[in-house]
This record gives sequence, C-alpha cells and structure tokens, in this order.
Amino acid sequence: MSVSPLAPAWLSLPEDPNALRPDMWAQDVRRGEHGELEISGIPVSALAAEFGTPVFVVSEADFRARARDFKDSFDAAFAEVCGGVDVYYAGKAFLCTEIARWVGDEGLRLDTCSGGELAVAARAGIPGANLGLHGNNKSDAELNRALDMELGRIVVDSLPELHRLGAIAQDRGVRANVMLRLTPGVHAHTHEFIATAHEDQKFGLSMAADPETGTSPAAEAVAAALENPGINLLGLHSHIGSQIFDPAGFEEAARRLLAFLAEVRAVHGVELPELDLGGGYGIAYTEADTPRPAAEIAQAMAAVVSSTCAELGLAAPRISIEPGRAIVGSTTFTLYRAGTVKTVRVDTPAGETAARRYVSVDGGMSDNARPVLYDADYSAVLASRASEHDAVMSRVVGKHCESGDIVVRDVYLPSDVDHGDLVAVPGTGAYCWALSSNYNYIARPPVVAVRDGAARLIIRGETEEDLLSRDVS
Repeated sequence: MSVSPLAPAWLSLPEDPNALRPDMWAQDVRRGEHGELEISGIPVSALAAEFGTPVFVVSEADFRARARDFKDSFDAAFAEVCGGVDVYYAGKAFLCTEIARWVGDEGLRLDTCSGGELAVAARAGIPGANLGLHGNNKSDAELNRALDMELGRIVVDSLPELHRLGAIAQDRGVRANVMLRLTPGVHAHTHEFIATAHEDQKFGLSMAADPETGTSPAAEAVAAALENPGINLLGLHSHIGSQIFDPAGFEEAARRLLAFLAEVRAVHGVELPELDLGGGYGIAYTEADTPRPAAEIAQAMAAVVSSTCAELGLAAPRISIEPGRAIVGSTTFTLYRAGTVKTVRVDTPAGETAARRYVSVDGGMSDNARPVLYDADYSAVLASRASEHDAVMSRVVGKHCESGDIVVRDVYLPSDVDHGDLVAVPGTGAYCWALSSNYNYIARPPVVAVRDGAARLIIRGETEEDLLSRDVS
C-alpha cells in the first residue's frame, strides 16, 4: 500500500483497512468472528435482509449512555456552582417519538424548533415544563401551541417576536416563560453555515450597542420583557455554533453573558435566574476530529462560570445546555449496498495523475445532505466482510442525478469493494434523517433501533405509494 497523492493532509493510510476507530461508532459496534460488522451481536447482513438498504441503524444503549453521561457529568461539575444543570436534548439533530421517550427516561429535557417537533414531544408524553421552543420566525400558531402546552421556556429571538408573544399571552390571561437569545459576537471555529453567534446572521438579539442610540437590541429586549405583563423573563440564551472542538468560544460566550447579567442587575435591580449556554460540541466524523469527553467540557465550563460570577459578585444562575449531535451523532450508522464501482484518473497538484475509485451506493444526498450543504466529511468501511486487499483512495457517492452527490469525499477502502457489498458510514445520527428528502422521488430510509441483540423499526421506510399519496393532480 502507498499513500495516495489525492489524500487530504489529515487522512492517513490505514494500517488495517478493517479496523474501526472506537469514537466514531456506538459502543456495541464491532467486527464479528468472520470480519462482518455487527451491532449488539447482530450482523449487518441480517439487518439488510430484514429492513433493506439504505437504513439508519441506531444503538439505543449507546444513545442512553451518552445522554446519561451529559446529565451526570454536568450535574457533578456544577453541583457546587448552581446545584446542577438542565440538559435539553436538541431535537433538531434527530427526533421521533421513540427518541423523545429515551430522552425523558434518562432525565433530560427536550428542545424543539417547530410546531411539528412539539407534536412529536406531545405524542411521546414529554411534560410541557420540560420543553423549550426555539426559532427565529415562530408563527402565531406555534406560540399559541407553546402556551397551550405550558412550555417551560420559549426562546425569543427578536424584539418583534417578544412584543407579539407578550400580546398573545396577555390576551390569553397568562404569562409566557421566556429566555432571550443573544448573539455574544464570539467567533466559532466551524463552517460559516453552522456558526451562529456572529453579528451577520439571522439568529438572536445583538449585544453590540447601536452607535446612534447607545443601547443594544439585547438591552432593549430585557427592558421590554421586564415591563411586559405577559412575559416571565427567566434569563438569557446563547448558541455559538455547531461541531466545535475549541473550548475557548464557549468560555468567552459564558463570560460575556454573565457580564451582561451583571449589567441587567445594575440597571434594573434584577438578577435573572437562568442562563443557557447552548450546545454545538463536536463529534468524530473522521480521524481529523478530536472530540472532548462530556466531563471535560463540563468541568471547564463550570470553572469559567464560577470564577466569573465571583468576579462580578453575581449569584450563579441555573445553567442549561443543549447537546444534540454530541448525544445522537455517533450512536448511528447508515448501511448502504454498493452498486457501480469504477476507477478514474485524476490530476494531482504535482501535475501527474492518480487513481481514485468511485463506489456508488443506493442512497446519497437524499439521506445525507450535509456533505453537499457544507462540505461535511465522513468516513466509511466495508461492512459485509473483512478484506485482505490493499486500501485505495476512494470516493463514496450516491445515486442521485447530481455531481455533488457525495457521501464520503475521501476515504481509503479495500480495493476489492464491489457491487453487492455492504458499506457502513458512521456518525450519521445527527442531521441526516432530519434533513432527508425525496429528491429524484427516492423514498426516505427506515430507522432501526438495536438493543440487547434485537432490532426493531422506530421509523418505517417510505414506499412509492407514500410518495404518490400526496400527489392529488
């Protein structure tokens, strides 16, 4: 084997193409006796035979373990700071009624972003007090639904929304529990489409003072919320982005928000009781990624909150966080069946040519839009068997009529991967099924949960009849 000149700098030639990097996979995924990938003792060939391909395969045990780890780690780190932490699972990453039940079972709360996600939460039996609602453009119907369900928090994103919600709540004779989402101006080291705390984007209330008025939208919103009889202002919220590994951004955001809480106290004589520091903790998609354990994140954040509150003479607010990808991402892999395989010659930066093997699979951008949306990188393995053949530079692509339909841009796969083989892509629990589509009239795949050696559908795959059922022409 030799390193391909087409390989990106971060991608190394594997010593063993059959090896699995543990932090990319659920804890119960491994190679079986004959080299086939297994989850909770079930070979992937059995899953493919029963449920077809492509199929999302999620480890229930791993999901529950990761959820508990976040809850236990943050409670322990913040026990002496503010008595513990409220962990809201960010449902936008992946949500269905079964996932929502697991979240509730493990003592977490649930963050939603739409009326549809609220409907899932209601079906799963999650109490309204344990729900939050996000969104930069909530409809009146969604706000009314949130009040009907007596939500624990509505995260308000703008002054117009604050006034609208206050009016709706007053008309109903109730008070809405509100967090104000602020943009602290912290640069998150991630793709621009998933960085959310800089000024030039759609989310949140800026903390930057207007040069003409001398005040900020965030300060105006606090004043308006405290004066509005339809609003119960709980505190502040911030989310700086997604898939972040550098802790500095989280720490700086916490400092700025706590300083703002001190300003609120100085101006209004009120210490707001809650502060949400968001989520966005990165996971391992490829060997270039270095995620931090939940306990390490929690301890670093607790230290910053504790020291900053001491400096400001501020009582520590009740902290909440919103992990989504960090809980569900690595619990799941997508199982595909390989189809057409071909090798092409590609120009290299050195002016020569090199071989790249294209492995087409029976899914693609309809079940994983992240690579085409923001250049997300993934890994892949030959799943149906082990191979003794050399690893070659490969590109895993989908079956859609788009040249950008790439599942894994750069990966070393055994040179004998061929038509009919099963290929598994790890780390697809977050934002894959959630962003799935019917492009080219392809049905969305099923989601299968595995636990204790048994597999069951939690979302059935679509059929052609499903696709045609809404076509009333």
